[in-house]
Amino acid sequence: MATSSLRRLSSQINRIPSLSPFTKSILTRSSATASAKVSDRIVKLSAIDPDGQKREIVGLSGHTLLKALTNNGLIDPASHRLEEIEACSAECEVNIAQEWLEKLPPRSYDEEYVLKRNSRARVLNKHSRLGCQVVLTKDLQGMVVAVPEPKPWDIP
Repeated sequence: MATSSLRRLSSQINRIPSLSPFTKSILTRSSATASAKVSDRIVKLSAIDPDGQKREIVGLSGHTLLKALTNNGLIDPASHRLEEIEACSAECEVNIAQEWLEKLPPRSYDEEYVLKRNSRARVLNKHSRLGCQVVLTKDLQGMVVAVPEPKPWDIP
């Protein structure tokens, strides 16, 4: 009974349009962990590091892409301390492969603002996303992500 209540709550939270994807993931994380074993939540991704090497990484559904990338050593955790969009300065910017873009929710206004603010050219790459705003799901199994070279101001 408790599990079904948590699932209903999770469903209701995901319907609230004003919540950021990260906030939704925090709120629904407890229902995901209550109803699934960790092995059921594993999401395997392919990441291309700044040197062009393809690496297989593992994340958990309900967690952010940023967490998966930092746990696998592709983004320095010290360069991005907070996962809230209000504190973000685009150190976790990644490029998502074309075939996976449509499986992700569209960028929020705040995410676009942060990406444009930190783009030198002021022209936004359609593949650019903030890793702290992409919440992993089982639908993203196999997603290909490119981690760009850190900008000089991103290096701690």
